[in-house]
Amino acid sequence: MTIKKNIDLKPASSDRRGFMKASAVTATTLGIGFAPASQPVMAAAIVTDFAGIKAAEQMIPVGSFQMPAYVSRPEQSKGPLPIVIVASEIFGVHEYIADVTRRFAKLGYLAIAPEFFMRAGDPNTFGTVAEIQSNIVAKTPDAQVLNDLQAALVWAGKNGGDLKKVGVTGFCWGGRITWLASTLPQVRAGVAWYGRVIGEKTENSPRHPVDIAADLKAPVLGLYGAADTGISLESVEQMREALAKAAPKNTAAKASRFEVYPEAPHAFHADYRATYREGPAKDGWAKCLAWFKQNGVA
Repeated sequence: MTIKKNIDLKPASSDRRGFMKASAVTATTLGIGFAPASQPVMAAAIVTDFAGIKAAEQMIPVGSFQMPAYVSRPEQSKGPLPIVIVASEIFGVHEYIADVTRRFAKLGYLAIAPEFFMRAGDPNTFGTVAEIQSNIVAKTPDAQVLNDLQAALVWAGKNGGDLKKVGVTGFCWGGRITWLASTLPQVRAGVAWYGRVIGEKTENSPRHPVDIAADLKAPVLGLYGAADTGISLESVEQMREALAKAAPKNTAAKASRFEVYPEAPHAFHADYRATYREGPAKDGWAKCLAWFKQNGVA
């Protein structure tokens, strides 16, 4: 697909986050650019055009704080739009995440990718995953992220979104956040792409997905790779057991399920990375859309 300039996009001021500085109007033909720590960018990277949709930066109020987000939606709609929150990897809202929101917009969703890391700093200023983990991710509290997500939903409800049809999906770090977000009463369904389910408990991350199975308000579809060297199948099994334990008293836990792709590595949906696996990525995307439809989001 080709890119055309979207007149609704505007350059941000120079003191904003890096991803806000480079819009499809002002910078690369790919849109807002890829995070340095995530490169090199592979030729397989999918580019979704702007035909029939609007995609732009948006500042969303969270109390007195203005949180940047990348928002995509159909140009025309006959009524309130189903909402999907897209939670990023540790690289923040870069071109891959922006493109995912445009893919959802093409299907009739109001898709919002909040920049949850804004207060901690800019992932674009670090060149390695380890640096981002210690300087950005570790300093971003789960409670703050969930509050930001709820603020994004408030904004969506005032801007053409249907708060009775809310889905959350996320990748890697965002996959873990998807599990946590599915404890919120507004969420109808979650799709977690290879998000960690266990981990060390810290002040900023006091609970992990394995700890919140009994608190789920929405069923989660977990999409994982058996060849993921960072997320073991043993940990996935621990999550299955937690869901099974919660299932008798929790319908969302009972309805949650996993799809594990035998030869897929971590980040198999990330079409701009060498880890991309077309088969599992396309199948997972189809299952994601079906999950949202099945659970009343679409």
